Amino acid sequence: MLLFIVRRVLGMIPTLFVIAFLTFFIIELPPGDYLTNQIAQLKASGEASAAAKIEFLRSQFALDRPFLERFGIWVGIWPGPDGFNGLLQGYWGWSFEYEKPVAEVVGPTLPLTIVLNVATVIFVYVVSFPIGIYSATRQYSWGDYGFTILGYLGLAIPNFLLGLILLYLSNRWFGLSIGGLMDPKYIDAPWSLDKLGSILAHLIVPTIVIGTAGTAGMIRRLRANLLDELHKQYVVTGRAKGLPERRLLLKYPLRMALNPFIADIGNLIPSLVSGSVIVSVVLNLPTVGPVLLDALRSQDQFLSGFILLFVAVLTLVGMLVSDLLLAVVDPRIRFGRRGTA
Repeated sequence: MLLFIVRRVLGMIPTLFVIAFLTFFIIELPPGDYLTNQIAQLKASGEASAAAKIEFLRSQFALDRPFLERFGIWVGIWPGPDGFNGLLQGYWGWSFEYEKPVAEVVGPTLPLTIVLNVATVIFVYVVSFPIGIYSATRQYSWGDYGFTILGYLGLAIPNFLLGLILLYLSNRWFGLSIGGLMDPKYIDAPWSLDKLGSILAHLIVPTIVIGTAGTAGMIRRLRANLLDELHKQYVVTGRAKGLPERRLLLKYPLRMALNPFIADIGNLIPSLVSGSVIVSVVLNLPTVGPVLLDALRSQDQFLSGFILLFVAVLTLVGMLVSDLLLAVVDPRIRFGRRGTA
């Protein structure tokens, strides 16, 4: 198992490099950049001295160099201007819109983003697992029909609309404001148990809003996979030999049906981040979603590039976790010589 983990981690390095190249390439596709737009606005207003200063910034941050050279400088494999380091040196870049290092812009939002995504993943699996088993083992029952209708509603209702509905109902019925990830009095306060409790309390609504669509999809997939296993011959044989239904379900078909269910961990993370951008704006959540949206609109390439790369790292970590869980759950998976079953 240790050798497998080492191989998977080493395999993530070239994958992450390719993702970084594609991210940088896509960000560079639109004509111009943040400084180019600023120069056009300053020249239109007649501020030539400020435009000259921005041209100096272009040279200082290597924006006047060829594409491959800019990419190498951003990653940290190519020597850049004096004082300009890359990602490999621990420098995340400079945000032109906020006029401060990227680390200072996204630093407070990264931990909250990770906490929100972990809480949402846990919510999706904790809710969808028992419901999916119930729907599969009681096919065409009233409960199955009820959960099916709820699943279709979860897939059909946009997350941001559900967030607006919960905001309205909480304010109308209970007089509560559920926006944000903590009470305003704890925003600049040092960490304490009260601040942690406030964050956990405010996590409930965004976790439900963001995880609804993923939960509905997981329920449908687990139900379909488990129904397929329950109709196979080995289940019929086990039932004919008198195995109790609970033991028969847990020992064989459920374990076989969990493979796609577990493999979706890595695919779920990027969909949660991308799906939470508008929800974060609606619920006023201090995550990287709104920052990414502003960075893409203003063509703040270093800021948007780092956030997209951060999401890619979360995805790769999710893939690694799903592979490890698959090795534990499915006895058919082996990590060793090629050809072993």
